[in-house]
Amino acid sequence: MYPPELVAPMKQQLTEVGFKELSTPAQVDELLSKTEGTALVVINSVCGCAAGTARPGVRLALQGNKNPDVMATVFAGVDTEATAQARKYMLPYPPSSPSMALFKNGKLVHFVERHHIEGRSAEMIAEHLKSVFEEYC
Repeated sequence: MYPPELVAPMKQQLTEVGFKELSTPAQVDELLSKTEGTALVVINSVCGCAAGTARPGVRLALQGNKNPDVMATVFAGVDTEATAQARKYMLPYPPSSPSMALFKNGKLVHFVERHHIEGRSAEMIAEHLKSVFEEYC
């Protein structure tokens, strides 16, 4: 478990642009089982690729024309039970931190794994997400 003071600014990078923090399995279930429309769930992480490209890429993507109806985040290594619950909805993909999942009407329609994030710029991730949002949102 990471200290709260360490992860607070990492969480804030997403919450300040409208992401809801999910810290319990019940919150994850409530969001993903009842959501009509689209929901983007980001599994946040302390790793360098989360800081350098994943979070900045998501923030850039949200400056596009279409965005998900709901945005939420769980933090791997902090919100362990909520993260485990979110990952159940992301099957058959293996656990991946950071990662991003787009749901439409409660069904997973797109997933960005860590290996799709590593080695790519924030701008590349943003462009990819914008195209996904254009298709599904």
